[in-house]
Amino acid sequence: MRLSIIIPAYNSEGTILKALDSIYNQIGIGELTFEVIVIDDGSTDNTLEIVKQYSNKYNNLFVHSKSNGGVSSARNCGIRLARGEWIAFLDADDRWLSGKLVHQFGIIDKIKDVDFIGCARNGEDLKIFNRKIDSLYKATVGDLLIKMFPQTSTAIVRRSLLDKVGYYDESMSHSEDGELWVRLCNVGHFYYSPESLVVTGEGKNNFGESGLSGDLAKMHNGTLKILTNCRDREIISNFKYCMYKIFYIAKYYRRRLIVKMRS
Repeated sequence: MRLSIIIPAYNSEGTILKALDSIYNQIGIGELTFEVIVIDDGSTDNTLEIVKQYSNKYNNLFVHSKSNGGVSSARNCGIRLARGEWIAFLDADDRWLSGKLVHQFGIIDKIKDVDFIGCARNGEDLKIFNRKIDSLYKATVGDLLIKMFPQTSTAIVRRSLLDKVGYYDESMSHSEDGELWVRLCNVGHFYYSPESLVVTGEGKNNFGESGLSGDLAKMHNGTLKILTNCRDREIISNFKYCMYKIFYIAKYYRRRLIVKMRS
């Protein structure tokens, strides 16, 4: 099987159908051998029933229900159940534009060393130290530590690389994606496409809104944990650790100021 698509869902009755439709409406989807795995993470609304009813239309859509353990636990559960050579993630409140998979697999088939491919979302540009990324880009760990990217619902990862580096750190509730991305990038070939092919959170701002990403202090602590892990694993030197930490602290207070000005 070429691809497993993992959707963690918790109380997502209002958005899950849009997410699922965005998969089955992909251009060329009939030519791809794939499965969709929805992990219901202890929802207390009608999410599970909605997905079960939807699954009656497709024999490659599977639903697994578990007690609530958080998004990292749900994604890891999906990875363990997955049979695909490649793993794609889609959050239940996000949706793919119709050309996402054909675009990304076009890159995978053309550039044979790809282990990870992400893309832009919500029409946003990626800038690393004010340098706009406007073509296919092979990222480094240093790039990710400067600008945590890409967003989870844009990512497709080679399963064998996930098995090699390990899955999501379930002790983290914030910045868990970036922590995994850094480990993947450290040993694999990590690519980013500037094509905007995903709509996340109905296009809301990356920070300062409701939800986990709106909790700036916890996000900041999550990025500091990523940095500490990189130092402890000798991915970066002590000197770079200190430089990045100063950068993160400045970035945190800048974001706090932006949120205050918006309110």
